[in-house]
Amino acid sequence: MEKKRILVIDDAEAIHKDFYRILCPEQRESKQELALLEEALFGPEPSTKEAVRPTFELDSAFQGQEGLAKVQAAVSAGRPYALTFLDYRMPPGWNGLETLRHLRKVAPLLPVVLCSAYYDYSWEDIVREFGTEHLVELRKPFNNQVLQQITLSLIEPQDVSAP
Repeated sequence: MEKKRILVIDDAEAIHKDFYRILCPEQRESKQELALLEEALFGPEPSTKEAVRPTFELDSAFQGQEGLAKVQAAVSAGRPYALTFLDYRMPPGWNGLETLRHLRKVAPLLPVVLCSAYYDYSWEDIVREFGTEHLVELRKPFNNQVLQQITLSLIEPQDVSAP
């Protein structure tokens, strides 16, 4: 299964660690051993979409300009990011909205989650400029389960046309 690439653009190193801890949990040896024993006793787990947990490849940028450069490089290499988490405030460089303006020029369909504990702009103003497609807002500190659910919903959108 191909890893979905996620870019975290935030000036705080601790936030990058939180994303990694939540979205890329380490497999402990004891869990691996238990899984091997279960497979030996009960056979392999059925391969359904629900049984397969996606794996993510996280990349970090600590300023908006650095994030833009990484998105440009990823698009040029044919390995675009599936999702970007973007902080509103990242002194001394671009803020989140300025970064988003630049990202939209390079990757207009890239889903972006705007993250911050502080909101300098109203959601209405943001929607007026960027629309709502491929854009979500998440308040810090975020709930682990909510972060996982948002990630999965944006990376693997459901087919709503099926009955």
